[in-house]
Amino acid sequence: MESFDVAVVGGGMVGASFALALAQTRLRIALAESVAPASSAQPSFDDRTTALGNASRRIFQALGVWDRIERGAAAIRAIHVSDAGRFGFARLDAREQGVEAFGYVAANRVIGAALWERLAASGIALRVPARLEGIEIGADHVELALQHGPRVERISARLVVAADGAESRVRRAAGIDARVKDYDQVALVANVATDRPHDGTAFERFTPSGPLAVLPVHDGSYTVVWARSPSQAEEALRLEERAFLQQLQQHFGWRAGRFMRAGRRAAYPLQLSRAAAVVGSRAVLIGNAAQALHPVAGQGFNLGLRDAAVLAEVLAGAGAGTAARDGATHGDAATHGHGAPSGHAATHAHAADGFDPGAAEVLRRFAEERAADRRGVVGFTDGLVRLFGDSRGPIGAARNLGLLLFDLTPPAKSALARISIGFGGRTPRLARGLPLA
Repeated sequence: MESFDVAVVGGGMVGASFALALAQTRLRIALAESVAPASSAQPSFDDRTTALGNASRRIFQALGVWDRIERGAAAIRAIHVSDAGRFGFARLDAREQGVEAFGYVAANRVIGAALWERLAASGIALRVPARLEGIEIGADHVELALQHGPRVERISARLVVAADGAESRVRRAAGIDARVKDYDQVALVANVATDRPHDGTAFERFTPSGPLAVLPVHDGSYTVVWARSPSQAEEALRLEERAFLQQLQQHFGWRAGRFMRAGRRAAYPLQLSRAAAVVGSRAVLIGNAAQALHPVAGQGFNLGLRDAAVLAEVLAGAGAGTAARDGATHGDAATHGHGAPSGHAATHAHAADGFDPGAAEVLRRFAEERAADRRGVVGFTDGLVRLFGDSRGPIGAARNLGLLLFDLTPPAKSALARISIGFGGRTPRLARGLPLA
């Protein structure tokens, strides 16, 4: 049985980013993913797009993948928020906030390709395609059974990281419950072209059926993410292209121009899933395994990426501290790098020198550092869904007034512009453009 310091289950955008961050350390890492990243069946890297905040951009820069992602990304230089049927609206301009862009919109396929290209050259032990068939969590290690076609491989690790989505099998094995809130909405997603190229403006329009985001894409078109009731979404999927575009125009308006063409439409159910805890015995949850959010405000992936950045920093810092203490005590040449073997051989010396990445105090530190940001983002997105989903007259009037006041309040705009760095707690080093340790 091959042994590792950390085993990551799930090679989607968050899991792949975390593994790549740890490639900068001396830890020996295994990454298991059930579907090949280039496969058309890979759900993490499909035709959907993701809005990346500036903190996420800096993390990707630190991981060495931003240059490739940027070539297929569109900058968000302005944001326009409106409430359908009312006069209230709010506008944010990146130049007024002293930044080049509020963020960037990139296709999941582009992000996935950049991450996995880098992973292939990282020295990380990649197990793909490999489906998790079994997991046993013991007192001092975790054993995983990975299915490779007809063959089952067993590996062990001191820590298992769950990056396997909202239905996380690792989370269940760790005995961590998840609370699920069904919004009774479906995200209808499509790429659309208009009669004029976009100017870098991202639109968020709150319609009676749910939030409607119209986001710029690198080729001058837009991607649409429209939260609708299941029956409305099913009807929209069946419409002919022209009828669908007319319906979209009716609900969105003409700020982006006339909608001319629509690509393939797809639908995804929307729920809020929150794990009762983000750490367990020798297990830690990141990304959608810890919390899966409504796409309103586009915060889900950015929150998950900060999970990955903080966990990588905690492990790197705790490991460096242990190595330094052991070196001072024992004069361990391998710990200090004097004559140490390269690559994974040095990793084994490091782990043997006393650092345990699955130790309870290490995981407790991660949980404490992520608590405020996680609580704030979950509350913010869920509150937006509830606020703009309330059709009562007095609530709508107050909401309308709130948008108008927000548009006239520079400090409020500045606070919202900083949302990408998190809602609380320390900003991870990678998100500040600094090395991991």
